[in-house]
Amino acid sequence: MANNNLSLRLLLEMEKLNGINFLDWFRNLRIVLKHERKEYVIEEPVLDEPTNASRTDKDKFKKHMDDMLDVSCLMLATMSPELQKQHEDMNAYDMIQNLKEIYEGQARKQSYETSKALFQCKMSEGSPVGAHVIKMMGYIQTLEKLGFPLKDELATDVILQSLSDSFKPFILNFNMNEINKTLPQLLGMLRTAESDLKKNGSKSILIVHEAKGKGKKKAKSKGNGKSKPKGNDALKPEG
Repeated sequence: MANNNLSLRLLLEMEKLNGINFLDWFRNLRIVLKHERKEYVIEEPVLDEPTNASRTDKDKFKKHMDDMLDVSCLMLATMSPELQKQHEDMNAYDMIQNLKEIYEGQARKQSYETSKALFQCKMSEGSPVGAHVIKMMGYIQTLEKLGFPLKDELATDVILQSLSDSFKPFILNFNMNEINKTLPQLLGMLRTAESDLKKNGSKSILIVHEAKGKGKKKAKSKGNGKSKPKGNDALKPEG
């Protein structure tokens, strides 16, 4: 059991809390403490030491204090030196409350700024589509790390709506055919469409849409467009 605890604690050693990775660090901390049956330490404040209490209550209090000390040392050991100095006199529960107040507020602020940048990002006409989409994907990944993930459909719609006007035929074709692709697959399709645009212009994308449409257009008759009457229909008077 001790070896298992040690191996899990390496999760925290690999990425110490440095001020910008609180969500990842806190997630790893909960995994470790849940495995060690000590997660309650960061969820329940320490009560006053019981005086006129039963032996069971006193043992429970002692176990809580021992676990609290163990978790507090673990948390301090996986922080940057600056954060260690700020929290070395706190217990585990108070540390978590303080860190949440600091970094969850920062995470909300950063997620707001990232969302604003994502929805306001527009591709200028003639700029490379690959660089633009990779930039958008970076915003989406940042939101996910901050705890605010976008659903795949919404992420795809945001990227499509940010494209320049030359990609309108591609967007129309994509939506009408209800194509489901991951973001890397969408990036590949857009790069192919960009290559076609440079070679043939916007007509190349329109042809793809027409070829995939339902049914075929009726061919026009030669001449003045009027078909000749056949059989008895030719003898019937007009009107």
